[in-house]
Amino acid sequence: MRRVHILCAAVLVLCTACSGGADRDAQESAEQAVDHGAAVRAAIGRTSADSARVAERIELRSSDSPTTYVFAIAGAFDLAGDRGRLTVELEDSGMDPVEEVFVGDTVYVRGSRAVDAGMWAAAVRSEALTRYFLRAPLNDPEHLLRQMKAIRQVSNEGEEQVNGAPAVHYRGTIDHATATLRMTTQTKQGLDKLREKLGADVPVYADVWVDGKGRAVQARLSYFGGMKATTTMTLSDFGTPVQAEAPPATQVVAVTAGEDVLLA
Repeated sequence: MRRVHILCAAVLVLCTACSGGADRDAQESAEQAVDHGAAVRAAIGRTSADSARVAERIELRSSDSPTTYVFAIAGAFDLAGDRGRLTVELEDSGMDPVEEVFVGDTVYVRGSRAVDAGMWAAAVRSEALTRYFLRAPLNDPEHLLRQMKAIRQVSNEGEEQVNGAPAVHYRGTIDHATATLRMTTQTKQGLDKLREKLGADVPVYADVWVDGKGRAVQARLSYFGGMKATTTMTLSDFGTPVQAEAPPATQVVAVTAGEDVLLA
């Protein structure tokens, strides 16, 4: 399978030129003529118009630490109705899981260090920021799908199994603006400096798996450099009922959108 890597583009061009041959030129021309990006965006559109079970795994490791932090997120989300309920756990931390309830443009978080035990912190969803690379603000699954819609340089990587069924694996990249969408100023500045050092966008892979019904059933963003950041979201049980109601007002404390209301 031919893989596209933005840091190796020049090498690939040279290899193509050296090998030559009408057959190879014809094969590449045919592949370029297929707009795989359009297929991915259409699949994300179908997924975004439904509800589903959500299982997400986020792996983060900074450049100066050997420790990889793993967040496990699970729940159900009505992507069309902007409602959902998720549980967030930092693996091997000994910390209690955090609960999140999404209702329209408000996210309620229980288990947050920003408020007293038993209370819910309420943040404005559309204004929330993230201080982690490739982690959505407040673990919002719709944010990840929004980033995936900006996929570029897309190739068809063949068929694989997702949720026990065949799915077509598409791979591409996202640009710097998409990768740093709604990040805190401090985090974005660090990535801007890395971009300047590289002289190009930080290489972020975007992978999407599309099932036989044309739905995006798995999405992954990944970067492997001095630091590691990978977010993988798997969607299943489409059409599943979603129970997500705002908690009683007496149990809610409003926090500013810029505050980190999560467990880490």
